[in-house]
Amino acid sequence: MKITVLHGQMHHGSTWHITRLFLDALHTETSQVFEYSFPKDGPLPCIGCYQCFQKGENSCPHAETVQPIAESIEESDLVILESPCYVYGMSGQLKSFLDHMAYRWMSHRPHPSMSRKIGLCISTAAGLGSGRTAKDMQQNLFFWGISRLMRYSVNVAAMNWESVDPKRKARIEKDVSRIASQIRKNIGTAKPGLKTRFLFSIMRLNQKGNHWNLTDRNHWVANGWLPADKTGQGG
Repeated sequence: MKITVLHGQMHHGSTWHITRLFLDALHTETSQVFEYSFPKDGPLPCIGCYQCFQKGENSCPHAETVQPIAESIEESDLVILESPCYVYGMSGQLKSFLDHMAYRWMSHRPHPSMSRKIGLCISTAAGLGSGRTAKDMQQNLFFWGISRLMRYSVNVAAMNWESVDPKRKARIEKDVSRIASQIRKNIGTAKPGLKTRFLFSIMRLNQKGNHWNLTDRNHWVANGWLPADKTGQGG
């Protein structure tokens, strides 16, 4: 199993520790884990130049940083996004990277490997907001086209992992074990659900009439999702 983890923070707080519990529960002799911590491993903020849409992802001025992470995601069976709740949402550092992945949304150039992946989103909060944060992260994975989506959020009622009540930690560990078991069962068998298939079909119809962005449309043709016309473009 190959796993890519995007850490939305640099410090090792409750969210990081719970992510480690998941990684330990999923560990096998053959598993490979690729971890990226933001902002250290991430790009500068997206400048809205549209180069990734119009000319391709390698034309992004931050491609040298973005593409190795994107390739790691594409090669993985499980993609984990994790972030503490920062003012009722994910960290700005993680959001900055996700902004660079807009070209991979189903409305543009979804990667065919996404339909076979599992996505897991993890968030904690001292008080409220962890559920909303995990849901926001999950939305990005859904629009990438990832098939099986899971999320785990918990309000830990503490400012750091060391201060979390032992009984709460025990419940968290039990939850992690249960979800990790579900992930193991779904690795290699994940398939797109009805909602994903429906959205993909709508995006396909949009691409059939796309005459303004051939970079996107040619991607759909190259993957066999649209027929090519006599000029080699999407019909």
